[in-house]
Amino acid sequence: MSNIDKILVPFDFSEASINALEYAVNFVGPNRLIDILALYVSAMPTVESEKNTLKADFTKIAKSFKKKTKTPPAFITAEGEVIETILTAQEQHKTHLILMGTMGDKSTDEAITNTSRLVLEANCPVVSIPFGCSIKEPKDIALVMGNEKIDDKEVLKTLLDVARTFNSRVHVLTIYKESVYEEESVVESTESLLEYYLEHFYVEHAFSKNQDVEEGILDYINKKNIDLLAILPRNHTRLSSPSEGRLTKLLTLHSEIPVLTLD
Repeated sequence: MSNIDKILVPFDFSEASINALEYAVNFVGPNRLIDILALYVSAMPTVESEKNTLKADFTKIAKSFKKKTKTPPAFITAEGEVIETILTAQEQHKTHLILMGTMGDKSTDEAITNTSRLVLEANCPVVSIPFGCSIKEPKDIALVMGNEKIDDKEVLKTLLDVARTFNSRVHVLTIYKESVYEEESVVESTESLLEYYLEHFYVEHAFSKNQDVEEGILDYINKKNIDLLAILPRNHTRLSSPSEGRLTKLLTLHSEIPVLTLD
């Protein structure tokens, strides 16, 4: 049984947020008992008439999608700084997953978007949905693992939930720069864990040598026709040394498929 029963979708009426909402509707589908909560964040307080207009416009957009859900997506508004308000709403409404659209930025490695900030600051799983990506069920998922051990096995529950929901194949990928032996030694200690927690959905652990880790990941995505990329942000690890989340940020900016950040 899935642990996901409520999804939060930050929504500002941009093309990216509309795309993310449609992805969420497709993700939930017509038969699953999962609520979608769309959150509109404004910097200034909005009067009741403005809220009613926003809600009416949102309803029109949601009704325009070909696919429907058992319960229509709900719309709420809040005031404040975008990321802080989203994280507060996630806690208040006890949503188990955030789906947020992004336009990305392939021209630079230094860009900071609200989505790339959110995936690093959130303490729950986040799926970043790049504008223009195919809206389809994730049948092939790639989980990226480095040479660090999994500190918190609970984070794999969301990945298992998604795999069960869509009967997905989970490919585990490790990119190494110099020697594969160090990575393989870690794999030996995590292989049984992956098989246990990911059940029969786990199909392979692939290794690829590339000095540019991000490039290696994106090449694998194209080669295997991956529908969803899953990552374990090291800035949230408990036992290994936290990083600044640079790879997480880059993948959020550059990936052309949805990226699930497990937390």
